[in-house]
Amino acid sequence: MLKVQDIEVSYGEFLALRGINFTVEEGELVTIIGANGAGKSTILRAVMGLVRCRKGNVFFQGGDITFSPSYQRARLGISLVPEGRKIFPDLTVAENLLMGAYTQRDKKALPSYMEEAFTLFPVLKERRNQVGKTLSGGEQQMLAIARSLMSQPRMILMDEVSLGLMPIYVEETFKVIENLHRRGVTILLVEQNARKALGAANRGYVLETGEIVLSDSSQRLALNPQVQKAYLGGT
Repeated sequence: MLKVQDIEVSYGEFLALRGINFTVEEGELVTIIGANGAGKSTILRAVMGLVRCRKGNVFFQGGDITFSPSYQRARLGISLVPEGRKIFPDLTVAENLLMGAYTQRDKKALPSYMEEAFTLFPVLKERRNQVGKTLSGGEQQMLAIARSLMSQPRMILMDEVSLGLMPIYVEETFKVIENLHRRGVTILLVEQNARKALGAANRGYVLETGEIVLSDSSQRLALNPQVQKAYLGGT
């Protein structure tokens, strides 16, 4: 479904990504793990078209989208759950969800999409008329994920979904991610919590200072001594 081929991304003189290659098949949950500042979020921004690749190509469902603007990628079926949630703080839960459906042409289907979101996140139904900034951090993360689903995406990019959450909400968030995966949603997950990410994913890539240094099944990566020492608290 997604093929990233030899991409490079720079911020001014700083080369943030170099020679990045990876794939995501339809229905897979693939994770990219790495330390803070390794370039994980930049990869998602490049896939979404929020930063320009100075080299390489991004293909989605066989089509080259390297130079497509973000809104076209959204219309093709790519959705982003951004780092830090980035909900609309002064809009209600329901209004935030409707913003996620902005690219949907069939407006009559929106109530059913919203009910589907509320089925996944019952707490959001209770809070549907509350403004976003009054929600807890965990509830805001649920809202960010629910908003991304409103466009009925073919693939969801998830950026550091556990960041800043209490442990109980980290557990809840990963239960939702695994539930979405079981439903057949294709997910590319960038995550600092390597243990949770590898526990949920089919396959994984390890990113270090802008380069992919390892790729394998999530189970084998979790047993890799290098990964255990660097990311899983092993010795």
